[in-house]
Amino acid sequence: MKLVRRQMTNRARRVWTAFGLSAMALAFLIFSHPGRAQQQTQTQQDSRPRRVGPNAVPTPPKISGVPPAPGATPTPTPEDPNGVELDEGDTVKVDTNLVNLNVRVIDRNNRTVNDVRQDEFRVYEDGVLQKIEFASKEEVPISYGLAIDNSGSLRSQINKVIEAGKTIINSNKPGDETFLMRFVSSDKIEVKQDFSSDKGVLTEVLEDFYPEGGQTAVIDAIYLAAEHVAEYKKGNDLEDRRRRALIVVTDGEDRVSYYSQEALFERLREEDVQIFVIGFVGELDDEKKGFIIRKSVKSKAVNLINKLAEETGGRAFFPNSLNDLPGIAEEITRDMRTQYVIGYYPTNDRRDGSYRAIRIGIGDATGRDKRIAITRPGRTAPRDSVTTTNTPPRTNNVKPTTSGRKP
Repeated sequence: MKLVRRQMTNRARRVWTAFGLSAMALAFLIFSHPGRAQQQTQTQQDSRPRRVGPNAVPTPPKISGVPPAPGATPTPTPEDPNGVELDEGDTVKVDTNLVNLNVRVIDRNNRTVNDVRQDEFRVYEDGVLQKIEFASKEEVPISYGLAIDNSGSLRSQINKVIEAGKTIINSNKPGDETFLMRFVSSDKIEVKQDFSSDKGVLTEVLEDFYPEGGQTAVIDAIYLAAEHVAEYKKGNDLEDRRRRALIVVTDGEDRVSYYSQEALFERLREEDVQIFVIGFVGELDDEKKGFIIRKSVKSKAVNLINKLAEETGGRAFFPNSLNDLPGIAEEITRDMRTQYVIGYYPTNDRRDGSYRAIRIGIGDATGRDKRIAITRPGRTAPRDSVTTTNTPPRTNNVKPTTSGRKP
């Protein structure tokens, strides 16, 4: 009997000892990792998928090398559209109805025409004749970007391209400002020199451009460069009467852009930026895969380049040789300066974000050759936000960011 009791006592002691050790181990885990239980609970609650590696969701590309602008306007919000504090009951009224058009006028031989009067212009929006508020040929400063494809496909042309860039920069007049961008893939879209009027600095930076390997993101580069030009301001909106342009040098073959062509042109219709493209497409050809010939890479590049010029009222150039570059550079600088600025308040003043087709005609004059007006073929109307009667009207809202938006 005593033997049985002793065995039971020993067994109980072993059980309690094991239980005590387990309790101590559990306490140690809890106190040495106090956030583990909370982290596990949070992980269980957060059931959203997370992708990493090659299957990760792509993120919009951003321009590198752009410092924040000093005194940049705060980002507008529906509650605070001007970056200022509003009292309860205040409304904001922003006057963005005035439409400005940069217009080139040429004859049938593509020669510039400089003597068109305001009463000779006819502006139509969605087929409806508009009242022209002003038509000026006043020379105003130009803010433009020079974006150069630095992918390996332009390796043999890079030296001549740099020289052509110098020709354009050296034609700058007082008040003109230029920024320089080099681009390859989506993660190599770099502003090497932000807006500057110093020709010496611009030329020195341009000389450091160099080609490198990578999958070219032409659409991404143009999207971000045009946005950067459009958002650049000098003074307030009413005083900022600058012409905005973008000069792009590329072969036009886009390989890995984040943005689609549709997203690019939708964005360009919201901006007033003329695009001039120098397209080196001579070395592009049909892409063959076995017995299947895909759509010509060259024709796709040419179509993209031509559409960029047409949609923005700019111009496309396709050099036959590198010797054509100096003349092309001179034509671009002449086109940027010999333009009319026409302004009108549209009869359709709805701010609904819809697309409006634009056409400009010039009345026939006795004894004069046919005159052709060239401008952007349409615009996207702004959308209404909040309005206030307590702030002065502005022509548009300025966003300080230079990064792209997801389409």
